[in-house]
Amino acid sequence: MSQLLPAARSDVPAIAPAIAPASPAAPPEPAAAVTTVPGARTAVVGLGYVGLPTSLALVGSGARVIGVDISPDRLDDIRADRADLLDDDRDRLRETLRAADPALRLTTAIGEIADADTVLICVPTPVDRHLAPDLTALRAACAAVVAHARPGQTIVLTSTSYVGTTRDLLVAPLAARGLRVGQEVWVAFAPERVDPGNDRHRQELTPRVVGGTTPDCTARAAAALARITPLVHRLSSPEAAEMTKLLENTFRAVNIALANEFADLCRDLHLDVTEVIDGADTKPYGFMAFQPGPGVGGHCIPCDPHYLLWQVRGQRREAPLIETAMRGIAARPRRVVDRIRELLAGAGRPLLGARVLIAGVTYKPGVADVRESPALEIIGELVRAGAEVGFVDDLVDTVRTPDGGTLHRVADHTDREWDLVVVHTGQSGLDEAWLRGQPMVLDATYRLAGLPRREVV
Repeated sequence: MSQLLPAARSDVPAIAPAIAPASPAAPPEPAAAVTTVPGARTAVVGLGYVGLPTSLALVGSGARVIGVDISPDRLDDIRADRADLLDDDRDRLRETLRAADPALRLTTAIGEIADADTVLICVPTPVDRHLAPDLTALRAACAAVVAHARPGQTIVLTSTSYVGTTRDLLVAPLAARGLRVGQEVWVAFAPERVDPGNDRHRQELTPRVVGGTTPDCTARAAAALARITPLVHRLSSPEAAEMTKLLENTFRAVNIALANEFADLCRDLHLDVTEVIDGADTKPYGFMAFQPGPGVGGHCIPCDPHYLLWQVRGQRREAPLIETAMRGIAARPRRVVDRIRELLAGAGRPLLGARVLIAGVTYKPGVADVRESPALEIIGELVRAGAEVGFVDDLVDTVRTPDGGTLHRVADHTDREWDLVVVHTGQSGLDEAWLRGQPMVLDATYRLAGLPRREVV
């Protein structure tokens, strides 16, 4: 659900649950007879960056959808067309809500999931300030779904979490209610694959993986997901699917950390890291290009690998490569601040009192989302050092700094003189002609090679 409750440390076990043994791969068994088309009546629990696009994709497939979110404000934003969506999804949402008999019904009442044959759980799974899993929203959503589940339903968890979550939060509680999983209700894990703001990777074009508690659970969940994806890859268990999601995002984290490290090395050796990466990317095998930047933000890379590390530590094991990569990612915004200080000092200007503009504060271009954005930490460090900080971003009006302060977008950044402009996020409205006239630009995106006074991190 898009509204989060405060993190509750007591809600997170001190030691991660042991990984349940995965069922051996077996030939798919025929699904039990069903009286409805899989996914034709679906409840989506949580209407955030995953749940709302998923609901709209289901509507596009001809399904009728019950969209559940605990936040009335979120539902108001959706109804008022204030939700951050791709243009095609925005058009679909407007058309759907204007219909005489809308295929998407919005509600805060979790009990309405009883009307659905398939339930998808799409709630956020952040980490707390100690980098431990914050399972508050996930536990609440799963408990509510279990309480209102009925025989005949297929329940699919899509939220990234530790290995064993599906059994801990759905299978065991359903069994405690007396519902036989695999016979009366069917449970699976199918991790979300949503790339906000990227219409090249929309759900209708992206394969999904699914692992059910039984082969029949897998078959039913796969049939429901097949409505909105071109390919469903079946795995032997929920645990295999949970670990698949953790591998996907940990792979990205490790490679982003490596790209940032190469950026530092290339600058020390007076080389253009972008040229080097482009050169390596001509190799048709054994290489995948990742780009350096000011850090990582959003819902995945800064959070998901910590679910794996938390579980690994609970089993008294180590994952040194992942741990090192996550430390490097966490340190990247401070490296940007150090570079700002270096550049100002080279120009004879102390950081105290320096006028610094941050261009772009969202965690990625084209998305009005500042969750875990490196810009927030960079702004906070600069403010604490006494700099006069402003920001410009067409998608964001205000940001909360780590010290609890509020910073408003500069109304007209071209009317002021800036000692340094930091290009943090390359939004489409960024005026490169104006940047060319600035005394110093720190290009943290590594994508503005043509600027005359450009520096990189």
